[in-house]
Amino acid sequence: MRKIIPYNPKLVALAKELRKNMTLGEVALWREISNKKIGVRFSRQIPIDNFIVDFYCKDLQLAIEVDGSIHFKEGQEEKDKLRQQKLESLGVKFIRFSDWDVRNNLSWVLREIVKEIDGLQTHP
Repeated sequence: MRKIIPYNPKLVALAKELRKNMTLGEVALWREISNKKIGVRFSRQIPIDNFIVDFYCKDLQLAIEVDGSIHFKEGQEEKDKLRQQKLESLGVKFIRFSDWDVRNNLSWVLREIVKEIDGLQTHP
């Protein structure tokens, strides 16, 4: 049975806005992972606890983050690390890619995601 992780309902409106304003990398990745194209269902811009993750597979509790330029600004790396630690403490597994990698090496990104999915399905 799927574990339900609580979320802050105040983030729902922001998540909807983020879905309308995805980065090029997020759009490219979404085209490839939506509608179970890689075997599992992902949702985009999903509130979990007090955060929003880019893509999330509820069945595997797997979050995919596409790190754009904002993630490389001073202090952001530490914030991302703390955010990820908090979500991992709730059982969420993470895989991260740079926006550049998604836009320029999408086939590699997809292979890495499929490997992660296979590993989670084999060893839940």
